[in-house]
Amino acid sequence: MSDFFRLDGKVALVTGGGQGIGEAICLRLAAAGAKVGVFDLDAGRAQRVALAIGGLGLAGNVTAEADLDSAVGDLKDHFGGVDILVNNAGITGKAGKLWELSRQDWQSVLDVNVLGPVLCCQAVAPLMRERRYGRIVNIASIAGKEGNPTLGPYSASKAALIAFTKSLAKELVGQGDITVNSISPAVIHTPILDGLPQSTVDYMVSRIPMGRTGKPEEVAALVHYLASAEASFTTGQCYDISGGRATY
Repeated sequence: MSDFFRLDGKVALVTGGGQGIGEAICLRLAAAGAKVGVFDLDAGRAQRVALAIGGLGLAGNVTAEADLDSAVGDLKDHFGGVDILVNNAGITGKAGKLWELSRQDWQSVLDVNVLGPVLCCQAVAPLMRERRYGRIVNIASIAGKEGNPTLGPYSASKAALIAFTKSLAKELVGQGDITVNSISPAVIHTPILDGLPQSTVDYMVSRIPMGRTGKPEEVAALVHYLASAEASFTTGQCYDISGGRATY
């Protein structure tokens, strides 16, 4: 890999790193020289990815402060801190129209997709402020900008994550070289699609001018740039990676 965007000496925490987009991000950041903490609800998946990249497998739930504090503590003990946070963990939740979804259907998605990233940022922001350096990348979705029918909770949660990104970026300006950005992928070919009705997947693909799903490695490449030292004048932004679907 070129010397551009090298991450030697940096430590990254990637949530939902045990498969799909998260795994691709872990592999990419490690290839660029970062030490990576692979945080996942599934301990086996976390350990498998960590073993492949010489990282640290961390099992936990992004909605549990104790799990996050433990993960950050382990990263400090093993690698010295956290320079990069990628909030990738997320769920689509149950597909259905408004009148078909319960309060709990909404709450479960909002807890993981909104509260989870908030808690992760709260866990690492003090370290970044102390060291006056940090990169936070939140994985949102094109659904947060356009809304996908039958995925109301998911769409709303990703819109909230984009807004939170912009808010936190402004709060951290002046605290050192700390940036906060989000990306909004269109549908990416990962195991998460297996839990959705085929009609929902077909709808999402039909909206993409390129006529295909994205690849996890394509998302990881964009995350890599935003996680690098070179992205020092970019903060509070939402970058689309949608095969031409995004309209603003």
